[in-house]
Amino acid sequence: MRKTPGSLLLAIAAVLFSPPVGAQQAPAETPQTMLSAQIRTQGYACDKALGATRDRKRSQPDRAVWVLKCSNATYRVTRAPDMAARVEVLP
Repeated sequence: MRKTPGSLLLAIAAVLFSPPVGAQQAPAETPQTMLSAQIRTQGYACDKALGATRDRKRSQPDRAVWVLKCSNATYRVTRAPDMAARVEVLP
């Protein structure tokens, strides 16, 4: 059986553009990972994010309010589009 140049190119492309064997995908982005990363960039410590729950009473259509539990502190994080988060340390 004779192979055509097109099939050889297809085989080479499949090898070059396939993901490496054993490659791991990035972990899913969760509210707690996003919020903890954001408050860290703003100078707050969050050693390990334990969970995040949305505060539906305080949230508005253009302003989401979350309670972020970290291993070292608990924060109320208010997020609005195109603005830095407002962070309050909770007792």
